[in-house]
Order: sequence, then C-alpha cells, then structure tokens
Amino acid sequence: MHGEYKMPGGKLVVIDLDVHDGRLAKVQLSGDFFLEPDSALHRINAALDGQPADAGEATLANALRAALSPDVMMYGVSPEAIAVAVGRALHRGSEA
Repeated sequence: MHGEYKMPGGKLVVIDLDVHDGRLAKVQLSGDFFLEPDSALHRINAALDGQPADAGEATLANALRAALSPDVMMYGVSPEAIAVAVGRALHRGSEA
C-alpha cells in the first residue's frame, strides 16, 4: 500500500507498507524531508511496524514521538504528517 501527504509548510511524506494479521508491516518512510541523525528513519519505520492497522492518526503520532529520542531533529516533517500518510496508504489500500 502507498500513501502520500504534503505537509502544510513542509515537505512530501511518502509511506509504503503492507498489512499482515491486522498490523502494519514492512513500513518504509521516504520523502523530501530531512532527519538528523540518519538513524531516525530506521526508528520511525520500526515504531510503525507492528502497529494495529486500525490505529488512529493520534495513536500513530504518539507511538512515533515515544520512539524518537529528544536529539532527533525533523525538518519538513512531523509525527502527525507521517500518521496522515499512513492513514492515506491504508485508506487507498482498502479501496483496491
């Protein structure tokens, strides 16, 4: 499944994922935003992997915040924007 979201005043956020047994799997975040340190991308993907597919955007954003240490800098992206992209991927996937 694939979802995209252009964050207002920010950058494009792209999510590709699968759903297995009602949970997010093989989550891959990409886009034209920046993260520091680079390892934050892996932490974001890992935080989303295994989340319930019916989790709301607030739940997903909170899971991301909990997974990221205070030293992580996000430029042009936010946990909320990532959660919106996940929601769009899931919604688009349910239409297929």
